Amino acid sequence: MKGSDGLRRRTRNRRISPRDRGKVSIRSQLANFKDDEIVSIRINPSYQKMPDPHFHGLTGRVNGRQGRAYYVEITDGMKGKRILVTPEHLRRIG
Repeated sequence: MKGSDGLRRRTRNRRISPRDRGKVSIRSQLANFKDDEIVSIRINPSYQKMPDPHFHGLTGRVNGRQGRAYYVEITDGMKGKRILVTPEHLRRIG
């Protein structure tokens, strides 16, 4: 039987820190990021709308906004990519 290729595949064991477990923080949902701000992509499995698990742990630069989500430019190997991520999955760096 073929395994699933859905959006949430292989995300069951994505860990978040014990302090972030439990009730969902409204602060993470309402976070504002400015253009050219450096962010880290940390998938929070509590939210169903998430970026591809391949991008978990990567660092990029905010480059625009669409609705309440942000465009983040990252380098994947030698190729530059622009992905759309909601603020629940972004963390400020520095």
